[in-house]
Amino acid sequence: MRSTVTTALAAAFLLLAPVASHAALAPYSQNFEALNQAAPDALSNDGWLIFANVFTPDHLGYIGGYGVFPAPNNTGGFCGIDFTSDPGQAAQDLVVYSDYNNSTDQPAGNQVEANVFHEQTIGASDVGSTWTFQFDAKLGNLQSPSTALAFIKTLDPNAGYATTNFLTLDTTAIPATFATYAISINIDPALSGQLLQFGFSATASNYVPSGVFYDNISFQNDAATPAAPSSWGRIKSLFH
Repeated sequence: MRSTVTTALAAAFLLLAPVASHAALAPYSQNFEALNQAAPDALSNDGWLIFANVFTPDHLGYIGGYGVFPAPNNTGGFCGIDFTSDPGQAAQDLVVYSDYNNSTDQPAGNQVEANVFHEQTIGASDVGSTWTFQFDAKLGNLQSPSTALAFIKTLDPNAGYATTNFLTLDTTAIPATFATYAISINIDPALSGQLLQFGFSATASNYVPSGVFYDNISFQNDAATPAAPSSWGRIKSLFH
């Protein structure tokens, strides 16, 4: 899982990303309370995937990537289900961090970007709709120069899986108390048949901590659910 591949091979790996069997976006929600923190496949069984990109220390040059793989749970890389003691939050949440099992690039000072996400296929029936990715978040043990963000991304399979949208919310410097954030995307006709990913990313080098906590995740059609207030500002802490 930790071998970095060339740019060309990384693009080929993207072709392995599972395409949703139905050509239409589907709502998703998760508060992590029913997932087994001790189960290694708890997140993968819930549909979470991972992919890593590796950049030069100055983050200007792309070295390669590895994935797509089922998301691990508390193995030292990418993500895990964590217990929370925060007032007002339930018992469990998701923590996302860089891949600290990458023993080649981390000590070399290369930037290891760990992406943890869900993927769906946009259908013709989705055109004209607006979908919102909402979540609670709180800063974990992230230390500079590590960075973190939440994202919605679209990829065009008919153009070599080129990125056609990359909507982000920077979670690098959010408060250490939970708040609610959201990112929305309008589905235009050009996006029909493309892949849509929503999730989180953490980038670190030299094993610098990068953990951010996420909870109460939802991906919903704005027309199908009442708009929920969002404060655009909170996440959780820690990388064990």
